[in-house]
Amino acid sequence: MRVLVTGSSGFIGTHLVSELMKHGHEVVGADIREPEKYPAGLSFELCNILDGAGLRSVLDRQAPEAIVHLAAATGIDGRHVSEYATNVKGVENLVAAIRETPSVRRGVFTSSQLVCKVGYVPSHDVDYCPDTAYGKSKVLTEQIVRASDGGGIEWTLTRPITIWGPGMNAHYQRFFKLIMKRLYFHVGSRPLYKSYGYVGNVAHEYRTLLDAPMEQVHRETFYLADYEALSLRDWSDRFQAALGAKPILTLPEPVAQLAAKAGDVINALGLRSFPFNSFRLNNILTEYRFDLVKTQQVCGELPYTLDEGVSETVDWLRRESIVPI
Repeated sequence: MRVLVTGSSGFIGTHLVSELMKHGHEVVGADIREPEKYPAGLSFELCNILDGAGLRSVLDRQAPEAIVHLAAATGIDGRHVSEYATNVKGVENLVAAIRETPSVRRGVFTSSQLVCKVGYVPSHDVDYCPDTAYGKSKVLTEQIVRASDGGGIEWTLTRPITIWGPGMNAHYQRFFKLIMKRLYFHVGSRPLYKSYGYVGNVAHEYRTLLDAPMEQVHRETFYLADYEALSLRDWSDRFQAALGAKPILTLPEPVAQLAAKAGDVINALGLRSFPFNSFRLNNILTEYRFDLVKTQQVCGELPYTLDEGVSETVDWLRRESIVPI
């Protein structure tokens, strides 16, 4: 199948391109920046999905049979939905371009777990409860896809959950640097179970959703992550051991609450990049375990274990000199 991947130069995108090509798909990447490395056989288009005419030109020229849409404005610190135009106008442009491209028959559109605030368990696919501008923009992403019926093709929505692994952005890289400097702390004694997804497994899930029979995926919404929730404490300790860092200390919850309030004040004074505040502490302390049975039924066994994911991630961190060898 000829597949166009928007956001192909990003974190998930680079892994998905390799996964698709490994399984015999012909892949066209589309992104606002070129990939650091071109896998052999990859076609690439420099493209901004906010440029509707340019996007239609790419689809017309490349004639894909399927589209996996990953391109997005990310980050949770924006204050207004207008800061996430890629997630709204960009999606409107994409479904309009799909409608005008006869070759396209299937699409997988990426949303986010944050269409609902952390800790909220939706009762159905359109039970939304966002508490960030980013989450609200992703609600609009989903509503555009649903209202347009995906541009008139077979379509699927995905909600990736806290994806980690080689290629993570600077926000997540900071976590490993803090572990090495012994500045990362466990908060309280609870294990704090969360649904996280290793990026190699999530790439597998995207690929199998794309390849699945229509009746299993059309107009369906899938959460993407490893099937078993992990303990935040155990996950962090595995990285501490693999990195050869000193054991992680535990900060009592009342002390963490005071530190978070101090962070709120620092953020209010204008230093919005300060990494610890009440919002982030709440995210740490809130457990979230998503029901991934539907995803597992379609995607089957995942290719990577937790230990394999940790090992590959640490190897990457060292190759990129993000942490010392």
